[in-house]
Amino acid sequence: MRATAVPLAALALALLLTSCSDGDGGDGGGEKQSEGATAACAIGDVGVEVGPANNAPAPGDTGNVPVTLTNNTADCTLDGLPSVTLQAEGTSAEVPPDAAATGEKRTLAEGGTVSFTITYVRGEGEGSLTAQTAEFALPGADTTESFPWSYGDVALKDGKPEASVSGFQQGD
Repeated sequence: MRATAVPLAALALALLLTSCSDGDGGDGGGEKQSEGATAACAIGDVGVEVGPANNAPAPGDTGNVPVTLTNNTADCTLDGLPSVTLQAEGTSAEVPPDAAATGEKRTLAEGGTVSFTITYVRGEGEGSLTAQTAEFALPGADTTESFPWSYGDVALKDGKPEASVSGFQQGD
């Protein structure tokens, strides 16, 4: 008889504790997601458009490649900077952020757009990277998206690409 009384008492206590509320619709304990908090943007949830580019026509000239992202799902958050890597046959080179780039947190509404720009100096022959693809990731994401690099060789300075990536710019 006593063996069934303890489990029933424990069950009653558990039910009592889980029915407690802090008055704001919460569960009375644990961490709560703040109101209006959104998930991080993921590459699989955004449309990607590369270009049109402002190609660097000759070695030493500067070119710009814009990448526009359109959110195809519910609101999401970008908290940081995009990361970009140029891929060449047998090697890869990370593109550093532009000195003025800020990784401010922003919400990207459903259907909204943001863009970032890869700025590069055209190279030629030795002392340049013959990039074949560019690969990028969104802040905090493990997945990447790549696109063909058809904008010419990228100059190298101290073994690193003479290139930079901007922060996100909100679209219209």
